[in-house]
Amino acid sequence: MSTAPELDTAGSLRWMWRQLTSMRTALLLLLLLGFASVPGSIFPQRSQNPMKVRDYFAANPTLSQWMDRLRLFDVYSSPWFSAIYLLLFISLIGCVLPRTIEHLKAIGAKPPLTPKFLDRMEFFTEAETDSKRALDQAEAWLQKKHFRIRRDENSISAEKGYSRESGNLLFHLSLILILVAVAIGGLFGMKGEAILNVGERFVNAPTSYDTLTFGKFQSANTLTPFSLTADNFKATYNVQTNAPSDYVLKVSTENPIGSKSITHIIKVNSPLTFGSTKIYLQANGYSPVVTVKDKSGAVTFQGPVIFLPQDGNLTSTGAIKLPDMNPQIGFVGSFVPTYSRSSTRGAFSAFPEVLDPRLLLSAWSGNLGLDSGEPQSVYRLDTSKMVKIGLKQLKVGESYNFGEGSITFDGYRSWVNLQIVDDPGKMYALLGAVFAILGLLLSLFTRQRRIWVKIDGRVSIAGLAKNGLPGLQDEISSLKSELEKESRA
Repeated sequence: MSTAPELDTAGSLRWMWRQLTSMRTALLLLLLLGFASVPGSIFPQRSQNPMKVRDYFAANPTLSQWMDRLRLFDVYSSPWFSAIYLLLFISLIGCVLPRTIEHLKAIGAKPPLTPKFLDRMEFFTEAETDSKRALDQAEAWLQKKHFRIRRDENSISAEKGYSRESGNLLFHLSLILILVAVAIGGLFGMKGEAILNVGERFVNAPTSYDTLTFGKFQSANTLTPFSLTADNFKATYNVQTNAPSDYVLKVSTENPIGSKSITHIIKVNSPLTFGSTKIYLQANGYSPVVTVKDKSGAVTFQGPVIFLPQDGNLTSTGAIKLPDMNPQIGFVGSFVPTYSRSSTRGAFSAFPEVLDPRLLLSAWSGNLGLDSGEPQSVYRLDTSKMVKIGLKQLKVGESYNFGEGSITFDGYRSWVNLQIVDDPGKMYALLGAVFAILGLLLSLFTRQRRIWVKIDGRVSIAGLAKNGLPGLQDEISSLKSELEKESRA
């Protein structure tokens, strides 16, 4: 009994390469990449929301440590996710590029020779016509139908729909382009968000951002130098549905900083562009303006405080922290643009525009926890070491004396959330998506088939449809009718 020879090192490497670059492996890796992305959408990610990660650790200390070892809070930068991504990239290249090269070589080649036994092929039939002119008639008909033709002495081999494979390869090459674009964006891009009150100035520096993430090869030194000032913001709403109808932000920009100021308009679907950096208008809300004084009447805080919307009518919540007062004071607040009240919901906003504003405050005294060393959200108040000292509802201009001082509701300002994105791979990803759709359509709707006509004392016709696509039988019947037309005449 013979045994297969053992593979040497080179043979083993070739076998591993063939397995990695097979289409089956590429599809499995693509599916695995989808599954690997699931934890990134379930668990909070440090690059997007470090505060939620901290809260997760506080709620599940033991489990969080194990999850952190598995990099479940940094999924997209983890070694195992990067390994799947790179293997998929290599697999697609190794699978598609050789096929593409062979396809390009075969584009100009003639169709294959006519099979010896046509009666074994699909839809075999015989035409009752003059065999001397049959090949000329068949060639003319096939050329009219845009077949590629190979004519021999006693036969014709014709092929059509070769672009089906072109579309299939274009689709897979486009997937590679999308992967490259995503990699370029991850390595050389940046993304950040900043909430800006109307009237305030934003300078494109790391300290101006609320959240900021850099690509592997990006840093603060690569940020585009510009500044902008939010001059005015106007939001209009449908009075029947309360839905927003338009957001318009007017800004003054300096690019580079120190140059002449230029006015621009930013809308939701119309970002401001500086080179490859785009500035999008993401959201908006209100910042109550307050003045806080201590017992002696000295002002300890004055200005707008950003509150975050909780519903479509911009009922907003936030926190006012006064660490310099003795004892420390904090307020949990709700801002209601258009005041309304119900027995079930309490105070809420009936419309997103400011028509009847109210500021609802809950005053707390004690340790704000700002010296603990742990990061703390500016929009929430940790009351675990504090005592509630009062509740108050204020209209514009009213004050509340909470014992240790007073707080006055001076008015409000609008704020806007700006998303600043530098993604150099975005255009390549768009092109890849467009070409992928074109390739998929070309592959799905192109029918690849072959037709043979052979003269061997009789006129034989047969064909072959790739992937069993319909339509071949009708074409063979039409060709047969064309060949028999002259004999019937």
